[in-house]
Amino acid sequence: MAETGAAVHAELTKLRYVRSTFIALLLFVPLSVVVAALDGWSARTAIESHNPLLRADFTPQQAGLDGIQYGQLALIVFGALVVASEYGSGMMRVSLLAVPRRGRLYGAKMVAAGFTATVVAIPVTVASYLATQAALGTHGASIGATGVPAALVGAVFYLTLITLFAAGVAAIARNAVVPLAILIPVVLIGSHLLSLLGATKDLARYFPDQAGMRMVTVGAHDAVTGFAVVLAWTAAALIVGYLRHNRWDS
Repeated sequence: MAETGAAVHAELTKLRYVRSTFIALLLFVPLSVVVAALDGWSARTAIESHNPLLRADFTPQQAGLDGIQYGQLALIVFGALVVASEYGSGMMRVSLLAVPRRGRLYGAKMVAAGFTATVVAIPVTVASYLATQAALGTHGASIGATGVPAALVGAVFYLTLITLFAAGVAAIARNAVVPLAILIPVVLIGSHLLSLLGATKDLARYFPDQAGMRMVTVGAHDAVTGFAVVLAWTAAALIVGYLRHNRWDS
């Protein structure tokens, strides 16, 4: 246990000093909070001007969680770089000299990535919600409104899982280019487009990002199903990533 703890501590230390991962983590804050505030300000303007373009399904509670759809992009980059940066730089060999057991090293990286994502996601998710409500002014909703606390918890779980999913995919690809070239376009537009088409609508529900959005929907009745889908994707990516990591130099 002491050796495992030391390995996790070493990985957490790396996250602070590897510039690429640290910057990606820092970008999560403005991408979530600033976008959330702008979204609230835009909605307030639309409400007060009776703009017909305001979404028919708009609620201040859900608007407070929309910022994480953009913030997650930074965590996807962070998760991918946690693993891929060492493969690309050749530092993986140095890490293996320090922690010869590959399973322990891989596990330590994933624990460090998941723990960091969770620790950052908790305050940022709450801050994003409050920023939206502050921008909405009198049209805002309380953080204790029905369904909001559960959706905030779901958001933290989703952000942690999507970070680990990206890390697992990066371990499979052994670089950051492939996972980022696939995951970011899919999250930004790919699966959303599929969800609008009748023929692929049901299939899109099982994409990790679409399933994750059910976890952060206020009052959603299928949030647990969404969690199970994202967890399954994440577990699969981590397992295959582990198998690839074990055969890294073969």
